[in-house]
Amino acid sequence: MKPWPYPRWIAHRGAGKLAPENTLAAFRLGAAHGYRMFECDVKLSADGVPFLMHDATLNRTTSGHGTGGEQPWRMLSQLDAGRWHSRNYAGEPLASLENVARYCQHNGYFLNIEIKPTPGLETQTGTVVADAAARLWQGHTVPPLLTSFQPEALEAARAAQPQLPRGLLLDSFWKGWLETALTLDCAALVCNHALWDSATVLQAKSAGFRTLSYTVNDDWAARRLLDLGTDGIITDRIDLFSPATE
Repeated sequence: MKPWPYPRWIAHRGAGKLAPENTLAAFRLGAAHGYRMFECDVKLSADGVPFLMHDATLNRTTSGHGTGGEQPWRMLSQLDAGRWHSRNYAGEPLASLENVARYCQHNGYFLNIEIKPTPGLETQTGTVVADAAARLWQGHTVPPLLTSFQPEALEAARAAQPQLPRGLLLDSFWKGWLETALTLDCAALVCNHALWDSATVLQAKSAGFRTLSYTVNDDWAARRLLDLGTDGIITDRIDLFSPATE
């Protein structure tokens, strides 16, 4: 297996649902609960700036409307990405990948970047995000883990910055998933937690992959994954699971 310096517990989108997802406020709250690794979604603005957002559109989590990737960063950076969650977070801005990189590096935190392309921009997003990650983490011992549901995005990331660790996200074991992960030279498989059982964990580990799960919000599910010997648990429930137990 490839080297694996990452902690087991990973805070989903910064702090799960307790703060506005994919913002620095969420990262700070996750850190306050003892988390040292965070998952976030990254896509590109119209002018090629990597920024944090899960949805293709701005409507759900910001004061904006329309497709996020069609707006320049100058406009995106002025949106309110906190009020939708609660009044206490009103005025919280969208975060750029550079903002998040600086925060994690200054505090010794680890990052899982899910490459989340605007549809049709898989290759461009994979390339730009990987190049940005390599530049931002240059000289740091532990780089971010790059993951995606889109093999095209991971292939572009591999071609641009092959030294950065990659993980294939899976919501089902579709035909050719194992061969695809091997071809992409992935370090990890990041699966819907229900996909893991003793047989699939053995299959993945025998092929040299670390085994991670999303999104684990129940105690019984976490216990099952720990008993199976999986390597990483991505959770919204930063208030339920203490990473000090790993």
